[in-house]
Amino acid sequence: MTISTSLRETILTQLQAGHWKAGDRLPTERELSEGYGVSRTTVRKALADLKQQGLIEQTVGSGTFVAQQAPSSLDRLIQQDSAQHTSPAELMEARLALEPAIIDLVVRNATTADFARMLACCTSAERASSLEEFEHWDGELHEAIADAAHNTFVSSVFKLMKQVRAQGDWGQLKKKSVTPERRLAYQQEHRQLVDALRDRDAARAKTSTLDHLLHVRHNLLGH
Repeated sequence: MTISTSLRETILTQLQAGHWKAGDRLPTERELSEGYGVSRTTVRKALADLKQQGLIEQTVGSGTFVAQQAPSSLDRLIQQDSAQHTSPAELMEARLALEPAIIDLVVRNATTADFARMLACCTSAERASSLEEFEHWDGELHEAIADAAHNTFVSSVFKLMKQVRAQGDWGQLKKKSVTPERRLAYQQEHRQLVDALRDRDAARAKTSTLDHLLHVRHNLLGH
């Protein structure tokens, strides 16, 4: 971790703790430099990064202030950092715990439009000409299933899991593990899951979800 990154993290911690709130003026570059024992150049780099993230605003002659949109920007940044530091093994643990658990909600709340979206994702995945395109529609399908629960909290959690799937480690493992035969199996498992959901058969849908996830985990992680 560079010195400027360390300072950035320190300021982020202060923002998260509510030490500085939207509209508050931050210490000057000189005060930050002396207070944290770093150079003015280091301070400028850290502030530039925070400004780019929408957390602070700088006005010549007035100083540096916490941006009004800082709370929402901070939430987004925390989600991104969480996604970047979640390993494929941790993601699979979460998926095995959460995806079967939301099936009852999906079976109860899904609409005709939700099922049409799921089927469209399956079709697009089957037509995908590359692994990257297939993986995109794979993720879209699981997000469509989560959204069909019609629960805001569930949707937000699954959007975070989708961000983790977009990280390099997951992509590299998927690229190494997915053979044409395995991709075909995944496509068939997706169809079976969506069919069970459309029949509003919770027991069959839970079994399909768990079997699919265990299959993915075995191919990715070897257990």
